Amino acid sequence: MVTAVDVAVVGAGPAGLATAHLLTAAGHTVRVLESVHAVGGRMRTLRTDGHLIDTGAEMIPSADAYPATWRLIRATGLDADPEAVPLVRDALSVWWKGRARRHAGRPLGLLTGMGLSPRARLDLVRLQLRLGRAGLDPEHPERGGLDEATVADLLRHRHPQLGERLLGPLAAGFFGWPQEAAAAGPFAAHLAASGSTATWRTYRDGMDTLARALAAGLDVRTDHPVTGVVPGPDGVLVDSPAGAFTARAAVLAVPAPEAARLHPAAPPAERDYLRACEYAPMLRMTALLDAPLAPRGARRGFALLVPDDPLLGVVTMDHAKHPGRVPRGRGLISLVTRPEATGALMDAPDEDVDRALLARAEHILPGVDAHVRGTVVHRFPHGLPLPRPAALAARPAFTARPLSAVDYAGDWTSLRPCSEGAVASAFTAAERTAAYLAQTREPTPIEA
Repeated sequence: MVTAVDVAVVGAGPAGLATAHLLTAAGHTVRVLESVHAVGGRMRTLRTDGHLIDTGAEMIPSADAYPATWRLIRATGLDADPEAVPLVRDALSVWWKGRARRHAGRPLGLLTGMGLSPRARLDLVRLQLRLGRAGLDPEHPERGGLDEATVADLLRHRHPQLGERLLGPLAAGFFGWPQEAAAAGPFAAHLAASGSTATWRTYRDGMDTLARALAAGLDVRTDHPVTGVVPGPDGVLVDSPAGAFTARAAVLAVPAPEAARLHPAAPPAERDYLRACEYAPMLRMTALLDAPLAPRGARRGFALLVPDDPLLGVVTMDHAKHPGRVPRGRGLISLVTRPEATGALMDAPDEDVDRALLARAEHILPGVDAHVRGTVVHRFPHGLPLPRPAALAARPAFTARPLSAVDYAGDWTSLRPCSEGAVASAFTAAERTAAYLAQTREPTPIEA
C-alpha cells in the first residue's frame, strides 16, 4: 500500500519534531521518519540503572534567549509544572591553577574573577558592549558585519586571557570549534543572544523531554531510514527499505551532509550551501560513579571549562545539574574532548576513550577512576555546524531560494550551534512548506 500524506519529515530530532508539530497544528497530515529507535537526535537521553544520561545538548537559557524553544514548551504544557524546567545552579566554572573559578559567563563573575585578571575582565566588558551595539542576529549571522573574520580574528586584539581561558575554551569545548576555522559571526551572535549563564535551565526528566512531548501527538516511525527523496509531478517519493511512499512535500530535518546525500538533485543555491555547511565532530564519555564527586572550588557546580588540557575541553557534573539525574548517593559526570583530540579518539575503542579521558580528569577529580561503575561513549560525527566563512557567504542565496517540494530544517540552516537554532528553523520550514502546499493541488488519494 502506498499512502499519500501532505508532508514527510525526515529526522525526529528537535527540528523535525517541531516542524511536524507546527504543520500538524495547521491541519496538514504529517509523517515523521527516524532512522534509529528513539526520538531526540542530539538531545536524546539514555535511562540506565536509574541514571538520566543526556547524550548531547545539556541545557537551555531563558525565554528571552530561546524564544522558539519556550514557545513549544508552553504549547506542550511543560510550563504548567514549575519544576519541569528548573534552573541549573552554578552553571559554568573555569578550571584554573588547580581549582574551579565559579560564576563564568554571568555578571557576578566580573567581581569574583572567573580566573581572569582585572584587565582581562575589563576587556571582556568592552567586547560585550561592542557585540551588544552590533545588532547581531543569531538567525542571520552573515549580517553581523564581521565578514570573513574567524573566532581567532575576533579575539586576536583582545586581552590574551579571553582567548586562552574563557571564550576560546568555550568555542572549543561546547561547540567543538577550532578558533582558526570557525567564523566569528555565528559565535558572537550566539553569545550576545544567549545572555547570562545564570539563566541556564535543564529539563528535569531529561533533555529529550520536549522531543518526547512533541512526538506523543505525531505520527512518528522509528527504525525507518530514508535513502532518498525524489520530487516529481505527483509529489515527493520518499524511498526507504522500510517502505516507500509519496508525499506532497518533504522536509529534511537532518545534518546538511545527510540532506545533500538524500536530495542530490537540489537546485544550485541549495546544493552550494549544503556543500559549504561543515560539521565539527563531538565526542563525550559519561561515567556512572558510586559517589557524587566535585572539583575543588565548585562543590555544587555543573559545567567546567578546562582551558589548558590536551584532551579535555569540558567536564560536567551531571548529578549537580538536577538531583533526579542519579539515584541517591551516586554520581554522574561527562568528559568532552577538545577539537584536537576528537579526531584521534572518534574511532578508538570505547575502552581506549575511557582510559584516556579518565586519566586526564584525575587532576580535576582525584581518584575518579576508582569510583567508576560504568561508562557510555557518545559519538557525533555531525556534532555541531562548523560555520566557515564560505558557508556565511553562501547563505543569502540559500535563504532567498523559492518555495519547493523539498525544504530543510536544522541548526545548520542558520549556522546557530544550539537546540534553539534547530527549533527556530522549524518555524521557518513549517511556514515555507505550508505556503508551498497552499499553491499546489490537493493530496493524492490513498492507493491500495
